[in-house]
Amino acid sequence: MAEIEPLIADLALILICAGVMTLIFKKLGQPLVLGYIVAGFIASPHFALTPSVIDTASIHTWSDIGVIFLLFALGLEFSFKKIVKVGGPAVIAALTIIFGMIFLGFTVGSSFGWSKMDALFLGGMISMSSTTIIYKAFEDLGIAKKQFAGLVMSILILEDILAVVLMVVLSTVAVSNNFEGMELVASVAKLVFFLILWIIVGIYLIPLLLRWAKKLMNDETLLVVALGLCFGMVVLAAKTGFSAAFGAFIMGSILAETIEAEHIEHLVKPVKDLFGAIFFVSVGMMVDPAMIAQYWLPIVVITLTVIIGQLLFATTGVLLSGQNLKTAMQCGFSLTQIGEFAFIIATLGVSLGVTGSFLYPIVVAVSVITIFLTPYMIRLAEPAYGVVYKHLPGRVRTFLDNYAASSASPTTSKQSEWRKYLGSIIRVIVIYGILCIAVCGLSFGLLVPFVAKWLPAPWANIFSAVVTLVVLSPFLRSLVIKHSHSEDFKLLWAESRANRAPLVATVVLRYILALGFIFYVLARLFHISVVLIFLIALVAVFAIVSSRFIKRNAQRLERNFMDNFRSRELREEYMGQKKPEYASRLLSKDLHLADFDVPAEIDWGGKTLAQLNFGQRFGIQVVSILRGGLRINIPKATDRVFPQDRIQVIGSDIDLEAFGIQLSSSAIDLEDDRYHSGEMLLRCVPVTSTSPFLGLSIRDAGIREKWHCLVAGVEKVDGALRTPNTHIPFEEGDVLWIVGEKEDVERVMNG
Repeated sequence: MAEIEPLIADLALILICAGVMTLIFKKLGQPLVLGYIVAGFIASPHFALTPSVIDTASIHTWSDIGVIFLLFALGLEFSFKKIVKVGGPAVIAALTIIFGMIFLGFTVGSSFGWSKMDALFLGGMISMSSTTIIYKAFEDLGIAKKQFAGLVMSILILEDILAVVLMVVLSTVAVSNNFEGMELVASVAKLVFFLILWIIVGIYLIPLLLRWAKKLMNDETLLVVALGLCFGMVVLAAKTGFSAAFGAFIMGSILAETIEAEHIEHLVKPVKDLFGAIFFVSVGMMVDPAMIAQYWLPIVVITLTVIIGQLLFATTGVLLSGQNLKTAMQCGFSLTQIGEFAFIIATLGVSLGVTGSFLYPIVVAVSVITIFLTPYMIRLAEPAYGVVYKHLPGRVRTFLDNYAASSASPTTSKQSEWRKYLGSIIRVIVIYGILCIAVCGLSFGLLVPFVAKWLPAPWANIFSAVVTLVVLSPFLRSLVIKHSHSEDFKLLWAESRANRAPLVATVVLRYILALGFIFYVLARLFHISVVLIFLIALVAVFAIVSSRFIKRNAQRLERNFMDNFRSRELREEYMGQKKPEYASRLLSKDLHLADFDVPAEIDWGGKTLAQLNFGQRFGIQVVSILRGGLRINIPKATDRVFPQDRIQVIGSDIDLEAFGIQLSSSAIDLEDDRYHSGEMLLRCVPVTSTSPFLGLSIRDAGIREKWHCLVAGVEKVDGALRTPNTHIPFEEGDVLWIVGEKEDVERVMNG
């Protein structure tokens, strides 16, 4: 126990300081992150008025675990579908900001005479805005629903994703300690390879595991399994040369596509909050007032660089994406701060030993200042826009307005069909090519050495070749065949004879790739004539393409993957949490799909659709009825609508508005005499010689049917209260305990 006493004392000090400061900062309406940083400063040796942390090494270990949980939670909130949904404007703006700010940060760091690594890490730190801080500021200012706020959040989603990639690149550069272009390209290629591989394999296998073990899962086991998967991926990422944070983010992203994502996120949140707090406290412990005083000039310069640079590059990026000047400036003024990723990148530099000790407190100071200024910068956006727009030359204003208008109007191009087709072909080649490379790597790294220990050389090679080609076959078939008979292919083929040669070339290219994989496997295992290997590979390719068995397996694998990939989306659609895809297509016909919750106090609850006749009365059609976990699609006329159902209906704006008004007005007004008439009473009714109930049983007396009351008990002459028997007649001297509404009970008592 004595060995862990310093650790317990440090943890107690950290959590007490963090608890007190979070309460204070919550009261002041400031971000809790700042409270954690202040708590870390108070608990550090730099603050002499309070006890200090003893075992700083253990605290840093916990803070590293905190980074893992923060990235894991970020991955759980992330979905690969969000990349598609953020759209072109967010992509253009995010890339402009990140590359611009990295260049600016590197330039500023170099101008101070810092090392290239310090300058590069500084550029990475100031290139990412804080999602947490901006979201809270939007909520506090009541502007979260505005158009520019949605664009800002889309930019932040991409920045979070690119921040993880940037961490991997910085780690690679730091380890190699050089900036060689080819090595950087190789690192990015390695990153893309493992990223796609892990995502595909994870999305295919992990939902199967969760479904198989669903009946065995409670909150405790689900949390343990989720964290086990997280740290397993952390170890795997470390083994392949990536950071632990990258592995945690990937596993979180994979789990985000499962139907258990929200449940896991809820279970992980307390653990993430605890270790996240320790991480931010450890950030505050790095703040040295003496060093801040020494480096006050770089702090001021970097603060101005963040504010001006984010304003310039964010505004420019949003303008380039086709938005108007007002939206661009609102986005630019919203992104003028650095937050949690700056601390994570700074921690990465310290842990790798490639950045100076002065950089950490400088970045913390800059972050605190810019976070504090965030709400004021957001409020300043519109007045600043008014001043800038007023002083812009007329030609510039006209150009910006016309550029935004032209970007907003849809354009068509004859090349769009080719882009769509080539995009699908590239996706097929990349995905299935990576899977084939992974199979070959596992085969020669694990299978071949293992088999060689148990079988003699010729048979070991033959067995390894057969197993490898069998596993490769569904992926090779998809690589060759997929999209070769798609609608895009047929449309381009029929459109022009000039299209046919390029189309044939794409098919031939994929055959060559498949042939190359088989040739590689055979050449590694058999030392025979190249021509013979080529002929065997050629026969194998055509056998794979023509095999119905392999075709079924390939389709089954792809179908299972897509079912897993869309499982969360389909569940949300089934439960009414997300509108189905066809809803957007209705807009072109001035129709809308809308959800309505049936009030609990509705007066027509329980009636059939035929009785309600919504189509004739309001011009709407009921598409689905959602009742708890049950969904009734295309309900029949005999299906009933009950209180607290959710109904999805299709109609025009006018019809839907009229229906909504009628739905609200059909709710029973409870602010009337119903409260009094519905009052329930308990009364004792004696059975006398003149009582109408004498000699009758409960069933014969018809107390429930005739009087709408209930006999709760029968008190006998000896004072015992007995459970009523519907067949035993009442005797003189019995006392009936009657429950019912006030008027009904009074009628019973009056005979």
